[in-house]
Amino acid sequence: MATSSAVRILITGSAGRLGTASVQALRAAGHFVRGYDQSPSPLASEYLIGSLLDVAKLDAAFKDISALIHLAAAPDDSDHPGFVEETLIPSNVTGVYQVLEAAKRHGIRRVVLASSGQVNWTQQYQGPLPVNLHDPVTPKHWYAATKMFLESVGYSYATQHQAEVIAVRLGWCPRRGQAAEIAANQTAQDVYLSPMDAGRFFERTIAAKIPQGFHILYATSRPPRNLIFDLEPAARLLNWHPLEQWPTGAEDSLPPETKH
Repeated sequence: MATSSAVRILITGSAGRLGTASVQALRAAGHFVRGYDQSPSPLASEYLIGSLLDVAKLDAAFKDISALIHLAAAPDDSDHPGFVEETLIPSNVTGVYQVLEAAKRHGIRRVVLASSGQVNWTQQYQGPLPVNLHDPVTPKHWYAATKMFLESVGYSYATQHQAEVIAVRLGWCPRRGQAAEIAANQTAQDVYLSPMDAGRFFERTIAAKIPQGFHILYATSRPPRNLIFDLEPAARLLNWHPLEQWPTGAEDSLPPETKH
């Protein structure tokens, strides 16, 4: 895949916190970005509103696209009755299937998949640190299990279709209202991922020349205390280094007494 000039990119989940940051960074770098979400993505070059389960709309979204950043997902676990069956599995299992099948039909060779640091949940708190790519997974719950599924099919896609696939185990880029939870938890602060660092990360997943195959990376901002995840693989593969640290970038959703 040529990375020295403008690339036409599809971002699913383009209206979310990570999606918005990625759209802005990629457009600033001169790329064409088509957003796909259930809400409008006005910062994208253009956008479509649709579900991951709508095969026809997904096919339309992939038209004339050469790279995929798949961010769309149910973003965490929930105790709401029926959540796993009605939301998590359709979005994070069936949705992944539909997106990658559409990518296959359209011959997409650069694929970036949003996994989660929750697949290494227990080790974050019990050590040893930092968590690295050779450590066994210690998933938190059902959400993390769906991300393990996503990584598995990402490996299969890379192998079967001679593609360049990155699965990124993301730190916590808080949605509105979540920053107070991070403020109360030192480990959460160490795995914080600012929107700006996230946008720069996803821009590098498109710009960098990477070898064919499947790659797992970790992405967080600079930890204020302990390095929870090994960030060196992202530095080597993408030449990406985080620049920000908690709470930079999260101030808009922090209570006044926690800002500093």
